[in-house]
Amino acid sequence: MHFLYPAFLFALLTLAIPVLVHLFNFRKYHKVYFSNVQFLKDVQEQQSHRRNLKERLILASRLLALAFLVFAFAKPYIPGKNAVNAGKLQTVSIFVDNSYSMQTLNREGTLLDEAKRRAKEIASAYSINDSFQLLTQDFEGKHQRLLSRDEFNDAVDAVKISPQSRNLQQIISRQQSLLDIHRSGVRSIYLISDFQKNMQTPQPVKADTGVHIRLVQLKASTLPNVAVDSVTLLSAIHRPGESEKLVVRLHNYADKQAEKIPLKLSINGEQKALGSYTVKERSVQYDTLVFSGLKAGWQRAEISLQDNPVTFDNQFYFSFNVKQQMPVLLVDGGTANPYLKAVFGADPFFGAKRVPDGNVDYAALNTYPLIILSDINAISTGLSQQLKTYVSKGGTLIVFPPADADLNSYRSLLLQMNAAYPEKLMTEDTKVSALNFQSKVFKNIFEGFPQNPDLPVVKKYYQLSSSTGNRTENLMTLAGNKTFLAGYASGKGRVYVSAVALNDDFSNLQRHALFVPLMFRIALLSGHDQPLFYTLGRDETIETLPVQTSEKQLLKLAKGNQSIIPDTKQQEGSTLIYMADQLHETGIYDLKKVDSTVAVLAFNDNRSESDLSYLSSTELDKVIPQAAEIMEVNKGSLKSNITETNFGLQLWKLCIILALIFLGAEILLVRFYKTDQRSVTQPV
Repeated sequence: MHFLYPAFLFALLTLAIPVLVHLFNFRKYHKVYFSNVQFLKDVQEQQSHRRNLKERLILASRLLALAFLVFAFAKPYIPGKNAVNAGKLQTVSIFVDNSYSMQTLNREGTLLDEAKRRAKEIASAYSINDSFQLLTQDFEGKHQRLLSRDEFNDAVDAVKISPQSRNLQQIISRQQSLLDIHRSGVRSIYLISDFQKNMQTPQPVKADTGVHIRLVQLKASTLPNVAVDSVTLLSAIHRPGESEKLVVRLHNYADKQAEKIPLKLSINGEQKALGSYTVKERSVQYDTLVFSGLKAGWQRAEISLQDNPVTFDNQFYFSFNVKQQMPVLLVDGGTANPYLKAVFGADPFFGAKRVPDGNVDYAALNTYPLIILSDINAISTGLSQQLKTYVSKGGTLIVFPPADADLNSYRSLLLQMNAAYPEKLMTEDTKVSALNFQSKVFKNIFEGFPQNPDLPVVKKYYQLSSSTGNRTENLMTLAGNKTFLAGYASGKGRVYVSAVALNDDFSNLQRHALFVPLMFRIALLSGHDQPLFYTLGRDETIETLPVQTSEKQLLKLAKGNQSIIPDTKQQEGSTLIYMADQLHETGIYDLKKVDSTVAVLAFNDNRSESDLSYLSSTELDKVIPQAAEIMEVNKGSLKSNITETNFGLQLWKLCIILALIFLGAEILLVRFYKTDQRSVTQPV
């Protein structure tokens, strides 16, 4: 047995006080009158024996009561696992999981409420002089400091549900970053969570061996859950009034089939589509919603489904822009191409702008979803570099080389985009032999296609090199499987390269019936609009079209009464917006400059929280091998468990109980043990 405060044992010297009182007990004797003095000796002998026994019992009770009281202040204990730390100042970091899954109910309310109560219980197991850190999923700066126990309890009360979701390595590393600053004393880490499987890391968690790690796993009920993971619009360019197809990805996270889950699509507050879907257990299902009747402008869309009792992922937000007109940039060598002008002039939806290659406004390139190069003899280095940046950010480029092309300049342009480039001019009569109907350009645009179609005739063409990339799509091929028109993925965008120039000396493509649908289809598939949605906590940087700002004209994100001013950075052809951890609520936000809306952005939760599967104790042991203990809340008091681990088996309460027992024994002896009973034998 050890004592936490052995200095209090000096108080055992006070045991001399009741001994001295016992030795120098000056009592007042009372006269007792007897009718016959022959019985006096017998009475005195009987009373002296009883009185001596009573006084010794009272003395023993007082000594034991006082001794156990002293022991209680000295805090005796039987050493435990970490008994070497007893009496030292401790620094304790406690993580309270406040992710969406902590809204799940158990027998004691929500898991978050239980986690907050357990955090306070852990703090109460330590000394009032110890220091505490509170950490949540938000990783807020205010939680990177040490608190007293009262401050810690107040901070725990203020914890609310957060859309953030971190893995175990991120959490423990964050806790250690503060504990490493305070290396004096004993350092301990606690994690209070339901420990979903999404918190697991591919590799075991790395932690400082000098830090005690304890896991407090809260038990949640297993619940069915279906959520919308993502959405995709099949059309890249959206025209007013046209039909749109939305592909919805439904994910059933439960081990039971979800029957007839109702789903509703609303755009700008107006219901556009309804559906009811059955999703197999632990599987993903794609469904298509068709809607129309959109007007020009930004569209604020929401998908909602009814899936109780888990409701935090029942809404999914996205936004997109329906344009009144699509801008197209035609770049030539100084003479406008009449065929391109005629094609895009036939439909008022396309706003074609023509510029010579020497007058291109590089800063405005990103405002054009489609750029077409034609009849340019030599492409300058500056234009080549700007077009590479344009395509890498999502733009679409079509290249028609001229009759007298500088092949080296075209090689420099296309090679850096992993696209084929013209190598040499071939002067032979041939014909387009096949169309790729599996490509997006030609797929589903013909109601029927004849067996012997009239395809473009070719008089001469450029032989294109073999592409160095693996994302090549041949749209039209010549006899002998030679490339006539092909598309190449480059960065976020695409490059289409033609083997012929747009004039009659090369082919009749520009006069063929295929030319108009070909150009329109590529144009409608182009575009580098912003994503339909962003994910809170994951997409901390947003790239949008270039917006000039100043100290008086800042960009801000607004939703209802909420308004934040993010950090921005201008770069070539775009504006970067840094969100950090400023947004904490899902929904649709307006990106504004003064009073004008620059863009509409949609933010959703991290769907990893939707999978309500939890790590077992065995899996936790593998993920965090440094964990000293996995504490189950349904096995005894958490406070007593921690106290016993840190300080051993505490005996001070037993000492107080024994002290009270002996004080009670003294009272009973004084009150009920009588020594004045007379027992005299009368001789016959």
